[in-house]
Amino acid sequence: MQVRESTGGTRERIQAVALELFTEQGYERTSLREIAERLNVTKAALYYHFKSKDEIVNSLVEDRVRRIDELIAWARSQPPTRDTRRALLNRYADMMFASEQPSVMRFFEQNQTVLKSLSAGMQMRERMLGLADQLCQGDKSPAAQLRATLTLFAVHSSWFAVRAPHITDQERKKIALEVADELLAGIGEPEPDATQD
Repeated sequence: MQVRESTGGTRERIQAVALELFTEQGYERTSLREIAERLNVTKAALYYHFKSKDEIVNSLVEDRVRRIDELIAWARSQPPTRDTRRALLNRYADMMFASEQPSVMRFFEQNQTVLKSLSAGMQMRERMLGLADQLCQGDKSPAAQLRATLTLFAVHSSWFAVRAPHITDQERKKIALEVADELLAGIGEPEPDATQD
């Protein structure tokens, strides 16, 4: 394969193959050489796009961080109601169930130790806490904060927690949203003076 396709397309192929190998073998046991070999490109061609495995992981996280920032900005522009929480949760689930996300989620789940040591891991943690804050707007009780965090966890952990064979992505998403909605229901509505009528 010649690396003459678009830069964006090549980067996406590198990310996909790296994710595949990181998930199969683990981040620590995968080398840039193996990624280049699976892509059938030279190591120099790979270095043109990514100088290290950390750069590949950071590129994957940057995309997710950008999407989560957009969700947080949207939520901040909405009233802190149960309907807003449900809409935010549904948007998050749509993002998590997008085409490449299952591979990213499996990588995150299987390489948590590595992620904790990378700045990308810290960025993801901060963004997840920011999303959880938006899910409990109007109810800042400790129980609401925990429910909000578990709501997000119900969605993204469905990739590894639901182990039923032959389940479709849509069935997995439906189960995740049902459980998440039960958690959301326990978050109180803001006091009447906290919202504009």
